[in-house]
Amino acid sequence: MRVAYVFESVYAREILENMIIPQLEKGDHGAEVAGMMFFFDNTYMLQKDSDIAKRLSAISEKSGMLLMACDRCCYQREIDDKLIEPAGIGCFPNLYAALSGANIDQVITL
Repeated sequence: MRVAYVFESVYAREILENMIIPQLEKGDHGAEVAGMMFFFDNTYMLQKDSDIAKRLSAISEKSGMLLMACDRCCYQREIDDKLIEPAGIGCFPNLYAALSGANIDQVITL
């Protein structure tokens, strides 16, 4: 099963940091994650100095998982130039285009 995550809630950090990332690092998440999209304050998780960002970058490099932050959210928080590689910045049309060939089975919003 291929999934994509949308992180928009105040609880997203805890779920990502304590559940999803460790499972992805161990290879026992149970689904292939094609991409992750971050909204609101969750965009801070993609900043270069964040431990979560470093871990996500390593996972993305290994798996090809898409990382994207909301453009408006990044610009409002003035972090658009502070994101890790390979994280991109965009809106829903960019996300749809980036994941169009990924054969997503489910989109999970947290």
